Amino acid sequence: MILWFGKKKKLDDVKAAGAEMPAPELSAEERAAAEAAAAEKAEIERKVAEANRAWEERQKQIAQEAEDEAARAKAAAELKLLEERREHERLRAEAAEAARLAAEAEANDPGLFGRLGQGLARSTAKISEGITALGRRKLDDDTLEELQDLLITSDMGAKVAARVTKGIAKERFDREVSSDEIRLALAEEIEEILRPREKVVDFSDGPRPRIVLFVGVNGSGKTTTIGKIASKLQEQGAKALLVAGDTFRAAAIEQLKVWGERAGIPVMHGAPGADAAGLVYGAVERARAEDLDLVLVDTAGRLQNKTELMSELAKVVRVVRKIDPEAPHDVILVLDATVGQNALGQVEAFRHTAGVTGLVMTKLDGTAKGGVLVAIAEAHDLPIHFVGIGEQAQDLRPFSAAAFARALVGVKG
Repeated sequence: MILWFGKKKKLDDVKAAGAEMPAPELSAEERAAAEAAAAEKAEIERKVAEANRAWEERQKQIAQEAEDEAARAKAAAELKLLEERREHERLRAEAAEAARLAAEAEANDPGLFGRLGQGLARSTAKISEGITALGRRKLDDDTLEELQDLLITSDMGAKVAARVTKGIAKERFDREVSSDEIRLALAEEIEEILRPREKVVDFSDGPRPRIVLFVGVNGSGKTTTIGKIASKLQEQGAKALLVAGDTFRAAAIEQLKVWGERAGIPVMHGAPGADAAGLVYGAVERARAEDLDLVLVDTAGRLQNKTELMSELAKVVRVVRKIDPEAPHDVILVLDATVGQNALGQVEAFRHTAGVTGLVMTKLDGTAKGGVLVAIAEAHDLPIHFVGIGEQAQDLRPFSAAAFARALVGVKG
């Protein structure tokens, strides 16, 4: 190759000279050879293009088949997931129904009517004696007023007493009724108030671990209630952790440890006076690490009118929500039946502070004020999960509106 370093004009002269040169004449053989070469080249290019098109079509087909296969696999996976979800829902519904039926059978056990009647003996005696005193009388305004006063003094409250007597008078006013007929009518009216609050709690449902706080005033029976529930859960195969969140009372920690040992459930606790919120936070972290089903927290008893103590309870709730925004999943208020109408104020206060989701009424075996549960059911739209009628684990029973109403007014059988 010649490297041209001359001036541009010389380059232009050379190009012009080259342009003026005539194309060389080819012989017939040379032309034939050139045409053959061109034809051969065209054929090669045609075959290459054809091969390229065939390859491209094959690649498209492979890609389409892969897409179809992926789509089929995706569809099959989605169908399988749907079937698994349906099966899970079916099994969960069956388990929930079985638990409900078992709880109903336990709550409506014929023997429970007697046991509940014995437990409510004081409340029953007060109401029953008052009804008997009415005797066989015409159900007029005077009789209804006496009956209403009787219900008010039995801690059902004025609103419930007015509603119940109005219901009884609806079809019976101004006719003679017996004391047994009044008892049955009372039981029906009270059951109607209580029935919407009757709810079996299924601790196996929902997220894991399910975090349950038990709240209430000092002496309401929280620790004992947790112990009894823990015993029932252990029998059913649940993996739970008990948390002694009442760090102010060493006795509460020891009491919970005793219940934990009986049920074979670990108890997590701190030193007396330790930060309850930090303890609960650590318990939830432990439950997650150990893949436990439940965290049952015994919080410190506190009076509903003590602002600083209620603030500490609110702190526990806030800390738990840092781990799980939906937690606590249950906040169960344990009420002492012996406090009567004061229980209404407790429900209001704890509901505001801790977001109460359900109730347990204890000590029904030692009070004449069991009627307050009817007043609470009338005033607050909260489920009643259990009632306590004794000290043993089996004395904590699922709440039955029918059993409670009949036992409260002294209906036999």
